[in-house]
Formats: sequence, structure tokens, C-alpha cells
Amino acid sequence: MILNFNRSDFLIKKILKVKDIKKILKKNFINFKDLDNFEINDISSLYILRENSIIFIEYYDDYLKIENSKIIIITNNEKIFNSSEKNTFLVSDISDAYNCIVNNLFAHDDHQIYNDNFELINGSYISKQSNIHSSVSIGKNCIIGRGVQIKSDSIIKNNVVIKNSIIGSNVIICDNSTIGSTGFGFDFNKRGANYLNPQIGIVFIDNNCHIGSNCTIDRAKIDITYIGKNCMLDNLIHIAHNVEISDNACIAAQTGISGSVKIGKNVTIGGQSGFAGHINIGDNVVIAAKSGVTKNLIDNSVVAGFPAIDIKNWKRNIIRERKNGYK
Repeated sequence: MILNFNRSDFLIKKILKVKDIKKILKKNFINFKDLDNFEINDISSLYILRENSIIFIEYYDDYLKIENSKIIIITNNEKIFNSSEKNTFLVSDISDAYNCIVNNLFAHDDHQIYNDNFELINGSYISKQSNIHSSVSIGKNCIIGRGVQIKSDSIIKNNVVIKNSIIGSNVIICDNSTIGSTGFGFDFNKRGANYLNPQIGIVFIDNNCHIGSNCTIDRAKIDITYIGKNCMLDNLIHIAHNVEISDNACIAAQTGISGSVKIGKNVTIGGQSGFAGHINIGDNVVIAAKSGVTKNLIDNSVVAGFPAIDIKNWKRNIIRERKNGYK
């Protein structure tokens, strides 16, 4: 799901020009090539290229997609640096470079300096910079943050937190859920709150979805975590950053979906299932309860077990084990 949005609606943008980048990168900086000094307005990804922005590229094949003169490339790959014509920085640590640049370009809600301007309306705190349709019903003790859009006839129940999100029409979000929370992004070699990779994307929940109680849906790292039309999420479900769930998914309680998973249309997922990150699930897939999905699944698959396999093979394995004395 590719949807462009104005990041400055949700975050506080600071002034940053190309000439400032070398100073920000400090010891991480190695070299640069032929810079145009324009103001940086955003961060690009490989999926959405934005004017006057910075993109972070680690792999050479990804570099071949970039042909925009108003995009600064930051890379730790010497082959990319040597192949580029202009507007490129070579760094030693691309994760650290991302953190430094993004934290200097935007103030987000993992910053102490981030602030919002709330009004107390019927027992809930609503940002003055949110956009909520007059037909929306909001319960008590909710917090609706800066830039949030909620479209017509949606219902937000009690104790719900929504930030960095666009919510469609006829959506129901049940009690104690958090939408747009910080994604779990960090460097394995530098752990702790000081080294979090800033998550500056959003969540987009499309029309006619139901989100159960005590669910969490993390915002994307740069672009969008997407929940498609007519999706039904039970209670206690976690959706990580960059996940894309297509229309008509039905997901039972206590399911956890790791980052950057893509799920096709009409998928049914049993309770307590878990998904490894960066895998693709086809259309019309059925996943039995307590399955551990560790690899891609093609359209119309029916799977069970850990690791999840075709359900007929899984049942045969269970019967075989019982015959051999395992219970």
C-alpha cells in the first residue's frame, strides 16, 4: 500500500540544509560528492521518493532505482558512492547516520522536546492539530494526537491512544488499544533507548475495520503500516512496523506479526499465531491457531504447526508421532 502523506502534520519539522549534514554526521562521515545546498524537507524510502529529501541506501541494487537530483543519498557502500554523480555522502555506520539525521530533521514523540497542544473534550484529550469528523464517537480517557485524521462514523472506545495515524470511515477501535505507537527499531550492536531508530511513518487503517481491545499497531519506520478494508482484528493482537495487511483479513486473538510482513487478501489467521519478519503471505490463506509462520506462503495455502506447513502434512506428522509413542 503506497499512500503519500504530509509528515509535518504529525511531527515537528526542523530546518536542515545539505551543508549541515557533514557536521551532524561527525565521526561517522567519510566522504561526500558534489553537493547542491537545498533545504531538506523529508526522508525518502525506496517505495516513495520525495523531493528535497534524504534516502539511506545500503545495497547497490537499490541505488539503481534513484535518479532524482533533489535527493541526497547517504550510504555505507563504496560501490554506490563511486557510481554516484552528485549529492552523496559515504558513512561508516548507516544506522547511526539515519538516527542522527532524522533526529535533527524531526522532533517525534520519542524526543523530550516533542510537544502537542491538547483540548479536554468530554473526558478525552484531543490535539488541536488533529482532524476528526463530527460524526465520530470518542469514549473517555482517550488521547488523540497531532495530525491524526479520523473519518466519518468511526467509533473510538475508552482509553484508546491514537497518534501518527489516519483512520478511515466506519472503523471501530475497542478499549485500551494503541494505534501509531513506536515501532521496535534498533541496532543489535547498540541497544538501549538512546539508540532507537526513529520511527517517523504512520498507520493507515482503511474503511470498515474492527480493531479489538488491547491491540497495538506500530507506525512505519518511514512510510505506512496498513490495515486494509473490512479487516477484523480480535483482542490482544500486535502489528509491527511496516506491516501491510490487505482487505478482508480475519485475525484471532494473541497473534503477533513481525515487521515488514505483507499479507494478501481474504486471509484467516487463528489465535496465538506468530509471524517472522519480512515474509509474504498470499491471498486466501488459512493459518491454524498456534502456528509459527517462518517463510512465504503462496495463494490458497492452508497451514498449521511450527514451522507452519501444509495442514495435511502437519496432521500426518501428528498421527505418525502418536503411533511412535509421542503425545
